[in-house]
Amino acid sequence: MKTVRLTVAQALVRYLAAQFVTMPDGSRERLFGGVWAIFGHGNVAGLGEALQAAQDVLPTLRAHNEQGMALAATAYAKAHFRRRMMAVSTSIGPGCTNLVTAAAVAHVNRLPMLLLPGDVFISRAPDPVLQQVEDFQDGGVSAVDCLRPVSRYFDRIVVPSQLLTALPRAIATLTDPAQCGPVTLALPQDVQAQAFDWPEAFFAERDIHFRQPPAEPTELAALASLLRQAKRPLIVCGGGVLYSAGGADALRQFAETHGIPVGESQAGKGALAWDHPLLAGSIGVTGSPAANELAAQADLVLAVGSRLQDFTTGSHALYAQATLLSINVNGFDAGKWGGHGLQCDAAVGLAALSAALEGWQADADWTAHSQRLCNGWRRQVDEIVRSPRASLPTYAEAIGAVQASAADSAERDIVVCAAGTLPAELHKLWRTSTPGGYHMEYGFSCMGYEVAGGLGVKMARPEREVIVMVGDGSYLMLNNELATSVMLGHKIIVVLLDNAGYACINRLQQACGGAPFNNMLVDCLHGEHGIPQVDFARNARSLGAEAETVGSVAELLAAMVRARASSRSYLIQLRIDGPQCTPEGGSWWEVGIPEVSEREAVRNARADYEQARQRQRLG
Repeated sequence: MKTVRLTVAQALVRYLAAQFVTMPDGSRERLFGGVWAIFGHGNVAGLGEALQAAQDVLPTLRAHNEQGMALAATAYAKAHFRRRMMAVSTSIGPGCTNLVTAAAVAHVNRLPMLLLPGDVFISRAPDPVLQQVEDFQDGGVSAVDCLRPVSRYFDRIVVPSQLLTALPRAIATLTDPAQCGPVTLALPQDVQAQAFDWPEAFFAERDIHFRQPPAEPTELAALASLLRQAKRPLIVCGGGVLYSAGGADALRQFAETHGIPVGESQAGKGALAWDHPLLAGSIGVTGSPAANELAAQADLVLAVGSRLQDFTTGSHALYAQATLLSINVNGFDAGKWGGHGLQCDAAVGLAALSAALEGWQADADWTAHSQRLCNGWRRQVDEIVRSPRASLPTYAEAIGAVQASAADSAERDIVVCAAGTLPAELHKLWRTSTPGGYHMEYGFSCMGYEVAGGLGVKMARPEREVIVMVGDGSYLMLNNELATSVMLGHKIIVVLLDNAGYACINRLQQACGGAPFNNMLVDCLHGEHGIPQVDFARNARSLGAEAETVGSVAELLAAMVRARASSRSYLIQLRIDGPQCTPEGGSWWEVGIPEVSEREAVRNARADYEQARQRQRLG
């Protein structure tokens, strides 16, 4: 057996560079688009040396914050529909713990990312080293163990030979349709530097095959039987449709063949073109009137590739009256909430189910009724994005201006967002004709995702215009990767809607009977200098971007034209009416309201809460 002598770090890098994938367009690409790294104590000497030598085949990218670069890696994988991914390397202490939030984002959203944090010395000879977290009861615990709960697979490499099994297991998890998520390989810094005689065959090029598990015949027959009995079925489209090769086409063909309307979750939006006659739009808490009315009337709901989280189901009260069926590649999701599950790939499952339903269609009146509601909502959206509803511009008007700034925006643009009021507004109002044109991180709804996520999306889709829509609160949490986008030459457009605080939570606070408190800047504790007046455009320029402040929807439209023409990342700041959001649609969302309060508004909200809970599906 031929061997080659390499350090653990050198072997790891060589192995990652040897993994390939065939993309939908037929091109053969490396599975890993690169490695994000902020070097420090624990990774600069071992892994850093290995990455420098391999930078021609595995680019190393420097960011400004560990959480930011891991969020960019998460967005990169999402934009590639999990077919390509990135690795992330940090130091042993705060650099590592900064990964936890981003790892949770990837974990909740079922997205692949390889985390390679440095770790303390296995020898323990110099302990405690700089940045070491000491556990008084367990000498084997380090800061890296914080990543265990948010990793699909976790391993600590304590001797070089362990890499021979750990790396294939890591790749298997990262590319598994059901278990996909973040993988952590903890790399003690002394082990990184150790040499070993590796089998040369270990580094042979490998082409990854992404499995699409088929439907089990008994489960398939059961779902087909239930569907044949339905008169008023509704499809709920989840992110699994987009992650399935051919999933979007399979969904469209299934809906058209059987005359079934479709409501889209945040993760599933874009699988069906916005103007498709059977697309009822967003569903759930941030849902359209059309989709939510159909959900309330449906006698059967077929959830395809959905986690069935509370925003999609109206806290499991929106369509509790309906028989629930689920097609999901993950058995954990397929069996949720007392539903009948078909555990398989979305495209494969829809095709098999359609064949089993040959000749069957939903009730003709139901299909016609659905199409009227769908068409009516599309007309209503046209009015909403053009009609002023407050003295200041509204979110809806801003969304309309962004889309109106390019004639082909429904085809070319990718909008990126994650938290606050904008996810609700975009879910209802953004129009896209292409899968991936709507990039919303709403599994973890992570404030601060937006700018870093926009960078990751642009790296994955350099030919598309990437537009980050973000509120002032989320921007202030994490904006420094705007400088990284400039440094790397990956232009993004940031549309910053300033409402002077956390307006979304402020509305929720008052809807629950609470007084405005600690959300809007005006309602926060502040000292003698008063409320800060942040110049976001100046901040963006200080990070190397072009930027401007506008005062109206017309000015936003003109600024968007300039931003599209620019070759550099561009920020546009617009003051927005914080309280005003689109009232059409929506459904109940369970938020725990105090049973006892001196406030009458809270007591009234609690009474409404108790009444709404009676509609919930319970297991």
